[in-house]
Amino acid sequence: MISTIKIIDSLPFIELSIHFRGSSVFLHNVLVDAGSATSILKLELVEKIGIKAEPEDCIGSVAGVGGKEFVFIKKIDSIEICGFRMNNIGMDIGVMDYGADIDGILGMDILSRIQAVIDLESSTISGKPA
Repeated sequence: MISTIKIIDSLPFIELSIHFRGSSVFLHNVLVDAGSATSILKLELVEKIGIKAEPEDCIGSVAGVGGKEFVFIKKIDSIEICGFRMNNIGMDIGVMDYGADIDGILGMDILSRIQAVIDLESSTISGKPA
């Protein structure tokens, strides 16, 4: 399946949906970042569907151009991207106060899992079922 890439401030963004305990949220501005090892979701948006830190969640940290922040790793029911659904996937959840309108970052953990092909000429991203 193919999804459209939106270029905002010279950066590639896509849309995806997150499913957790019977609720869903649609994220509109998820940065496609092949330079990021892991994916991260913005806490403010996913807590609307009940995603919050709980005692069984692991705590970690992420570091990048935006700085360093602590995250918790949450097992979510599924993520839908490029028309595919990946079930029972661990995702980093953080505040993501980077001074930009970013709902999440799609990193190499997910991009490699769906064998993503990013076509900047046609502004699309495609993949294979995970």
